[in-house]
Amino acid sequence: MQSATKSNKSFTNKHLKIAGKIHDGANLSNWRDWQWQIKHAIRDIDVVERLLGIEFSDEKREFLRKTLDKFPMSITPYYLSLIDPNDYENDPIFLQAIPSPSELQISRHDMADPLAEDKDSTVPGITHRYPDRVLFYISHVCSMYCRHCTRKRKVGDVDLYPSKEDLLAGIEYIREHTEIRDVLLSGGDPFMLSDERLDWILSLLREIPHVEILRIGTRIPVVLPYRVTDTLVNILKKYHPLWINTHFNHPRELTASSSMALAKLADAGIPLGNQSVLLAGVNDCPRIMRRLVHKLVLNRVRPYYLYQCDLSEGLTHFRTPVGKGIEIMESLIGHTSGFAVPTYVIDAPGGGGKIPVMPQYLISWSANKVVLRNYEGVITTYREPDSYEPNFCDRDCDKCNLTLKLNPAEESKAIGIEKLLADYDKTISLVPHDNERLKRRNGDD
Repeated sequence: MQSATKSNKSFTNKHLKIAGKIHDGANLSNWRDWQWQIKHAIRDIDVVERLLGIEFSDEKREFLRKTLDKFPMSITPYYLSLIDPNDYENDPIFLQAIPSPSELQISRHDMADPLAEDKDSTVPGITHRYPDRVLFYISHVCSMYCRHCTRKRKVGDVDLYPSKEDLLAGIEYIREHTEIRDVLLSGGDPFMLSDERLDWILSLLREIPHVEILRIGTRIPVVLPYRVTDTLVNILKKYHPLWINTHFNHPRELTASSSMALAKLADAGIPLGNQSVLLAGVNDCPRIMRRLVHKLVLNRVRPYYLYQCDLSEGLTHFRTPVGKGIEIMESLIGHTSGFAVPTYVIDAPGGGGKIPVMPQYLISWSANKVVLRNYEGVITTYREPDSYEPNFCDRDCDKCNLTLKLNPAEESKAIGIEKLLADYDKTISLVPHDNERLKRRNGDD
């Protein structure tokens, strides 16, 4: 306990030291104010050097500024404070936040919009790729510009900020397409909107009868955890079922502040998931990834996806071979809890969607058995049934022998006097089937 207190104190002193360099008289209250963090976001290389107490060479500084001309920088003071200035060139926070001259190396395979999100945009702000769900861009503003962002083409473009008319057009599209049962709010970062604007959007979506699930994709708990205020949480609680996916890539990002933000969301009954991106030099290590998933589940966050890095422009230096991802999955499956294992996916170039890429456990099969191997390399067999009568489907559901009553079963079917006594049943009288009075009332002979 004494050690933890000492650590927290030194961490706070580090915050205050950086805050003081940003703004004279800044205190811990300022530091924990998310709007103060946004107001003092770092966008200049000279400020990075001053706050971290480091110095780039003239040549590197010039390269970094050229990178900023194409891909802008914005870092919250909080996230910058997590960088280790004594080993910044290898620091996973530094690599995700500070521009690299490597971003200017555009390979022949790179694309501005590798996932064809713009091509699959039916109306402004809506990408309708999968049958029953849509991606709804409600903000193009982020609290920090991640260097590995797949939407780098949109970062920093204020002209892309969705207007109220654009948002209403997206909501109307969702209302008109009754096949949509799941809406994922993304951007940018939805939590960069004001509480009032976010409340307004969620309320309109929740009024649509066929929308069952609302989801929010955000990196706020990672880079600006102070944005998760009690007010924000109280707004979100009104719109259950609502799910949140966040984006932790390295165990060091799970700080005391981020854990507090996650706890607020989880305590509000919001299921939490995490989507990591496999990044060379950041987390392309089985040991790092295992520690990350363990810290996530400790914070009640379910590892959801591990993404292969997209083919966006300027990300070549971040990409690993797919084999590295398979190696990491081999180190997780069977070696830790099943719910701590994400699904490794490639988001298909051209808009094909997420394709799972996992280790191969099915070795071979015949008509009678399949041959499998486990995480240890043990090879075993599973016997197929000797007799299996499949349900032939001719789409004539009325004659199918499967139970196709898909609505929830009734938990209680009171009859007789019990029905009259039950508060949940509105029956006020029981009438014999052959009652003469009712026959006359209904005009029966």
